Amino acid sequence: MERSSLSRLWIIAGVVLLMAIGAGGVALSRSRTRSHIPATTGTSSGVVAPEGVRIRVQVLNGTRTRGLARRATILLRDRGFDVVETGTSKAQADTTLVLDLSGHPDWAKRVASLFPPARIQARADSSRYLDVTVVVGSTWRPPAEPLNP
Repeated sequence: MERSSLSRLWIIAGVVLLMAIGAGGVALSRSRTRSHIPATTGTSSGVVAPEGVRIRVQVLNGTRTRGLARRATILLRDRGFDVVETGTSKAQADTTLVLDLSGHPDWAKRVASLFPPARIQARADSSRYLDVTVVVGSTWRPPAEPLNP
């Protein structure tokens, strides 16, 4: 190969490399300027905790899938609910169960709408520490998490 054609090949390779680096920099700067908007599920996109009310929620993972209680906690906190306790349920659940512990069925309904399909049960709690308990079932699919490289 001639020296001049070898030089041209190196120049073209350098230009292609610089273009790739520039495109990567543009993509990175665009991803950093977007505001974080939490992903939502279909029908529950507008559901948030009532303004000025502190709804204390306990989240229990009722499945063998690790991390579902954490994902549910993130979703609830993004929506303004006060998750005060997380853990694992001894009983396995297929469908998410939302327990109304404080006699506020509208609060339980708001929470349940974030975990379709979910069942709601009223259960009086004399301690008054928790308002709602969520036992996450295996049919719930958490919203996609944003990619944070």
